[in-house]
Amino acid sequence: MGRTVVLSDEAGNAIGSMDLLEAHTGKGSLHRAFSVYVWNPKRTKLLLQRRSEKKMLWPGIWANTCCSHPFAHEGAKEAGERRLREELGLTCALREGPAFVYRAEDPAGRGVEHEYVRTLIGAIDESTHLSPNPEEVAEWKWMDISALQRDFKKHPDLYAPWLKIGLEKALNG
Repeated sequence: MGRTVVLSDEAGNAIGSMDLLEAHTGKGSLHRAFSVYVWNPKRTKLLLQRRSEKKMLWPGIWANTCCSHPFAHEGAKEAGERRLREELGLTCALREGPAFVYRAEDPAGRGVEHEYVRTLIGAIDESTHLSPNPEEVAEWKWMDISALQRDFKKHPDLYAPWLKIGLEKALNG
């Protein structure tokens, strides 16, 4: 078995584990995930990443700063800080925000996300140096929150479904 994810119930309680690929195919199996939202210090802009074309699900789509799955022994905050370093070469303290459950099928039929997502929130200066991993991140940018929300309506297919849901949670978290 390769990389595994922690299966969960609707409240985020661990109920087992499953191969990552298996959890993202068929109807999808509910599992733990996290989504990181890194703001500028004034919380007017969000650091976005465009997912690498090498990603199985939603390749080339704009998403929040970083997202992934915690290992069985990790808490969400620890996992989020690890993935920020791995994906963007970024060190940033995070705090836990609200959680949500969602299910979405990849528009190209490559698989499904069915996740219990813990939002993680941090802030850095916009001039902070990033070193994105090209296997994970095609490009990145800072985007004004109100412009992002307007663009969701104009160009919904450019954005990952979890970003649209998680942004509202993270803004209130």
